[in-house]
Amino acid sequence: MPRENKNSKSRSNRGRPEKNIPGVKSYRKRFDEEEKTENRRPRIKSNKDNSEQKEKPVRKSYPAKSSGSRPSGNRKFSDSKRGAGKKHPSNAIGRFDEMRLNRFISNSGVCSRREADKHIESGSVSVNGEIVTELGTKVTPQDVVKFDGRRLKPEPKVYILLNKPKNVVTTTDDPHAEKTVMDIVKNACRERIYPVGRLDKNTTGILLFTNDGEMSKRLTHPSNNNKKIYQVSLDKPVLKNHLQQIADGIELEDGLITPDAISYIDSDHKEEIGIEIHSGKNRIVRRIFEHLGYDVKKLDRVYFAGLTKKNLSRGKWRFLSQKEINFLKMR
Repeated sequence: MPRENKNSKSRSNRGRPEKNIPGVKSYRKRFDEEEKTENRRPRIKSNKDNSEQKEKPVRKSYPAKSSGSRPSGNRKFSDSKRGAGKKHPSNAIGRFDEMRLNRFISNSGVCSRREADKHIESGSVSVNGEIVTELGTKVTPQDVVKFDGRRLKPEPKVYILLNKPKNVVTTTDDPHAEKTVMDIVKNACRERIYPVGRLDKNTTGILLFTNDGEMSKRLTHPSNNNKKIYQVSLDKPVLKNHLQQIADGIELEDGLITPDAISYIDSDHKEEIGIEIHSGKNRIVRRIFEHLGYDVKKLDRVYFAGLTKKNLSRGKWRFLSQKEINFLKMR
């Protein structure tokens, strides 16, 4: 008589919520559906968004240095009577190529934007040979920007994914910490990178690093609803009514928090929970379960904004693929 496979039942139930718990969704199922949908339908800005962006006023900018050659084959830049004496707006540089001077300096790896503002006000920065002290000045990649007489060039964008281990602090600088995430990736590249968001010292899982400030802002801003999935190991099985209570929304000291999905990972081990959430509040997952009298033994982030830790061992890092970078830029 063939032996019954004891693991077959538990495997078939993995990621499935209890049938009699309305409103509780499987985080694994949502993850699969979301990944398929986002890969199939890239997000494209509408014409309305582009028109609003074009109407945005442009602050003072410096023209790019002329090379002395005249563009050919384009009537906008010809010396005909119709266009004589007129300059094309932004001197052939699209306004979307412009950026604030402090951001240009920061992207060059010199310092942070806040520190760059101080250097600008002190007169240490020049644009096309002219000292600039006005904050908010905009430049283009074609401008010659110098800091203390040295020309600055924007760094190439770098994107690194780390599977963060336990007992490591997420910070760029902490003299009191025994080990930080920057110690793990310090030899990854020459560029000045920083973590996108943060994970608690005892929380493990995926953490993104980059020097792309615009992407970092999009991925961490609450209005963009970037999904995060955590696997939670608790000190005791979670009661069915508590799971439903979390799904309906928990009122904490700083407001109501409602996860996007929550379920038992394995119906035979109800102390293991999968929770999908987009809130960026501090220690939010731990506080949800502590509010109901549970102690979080392990907390592992397995998904962030479309990125997973697949084939990435704990404490290891890797560069994002071009496909992953393009996917994040469309978010």
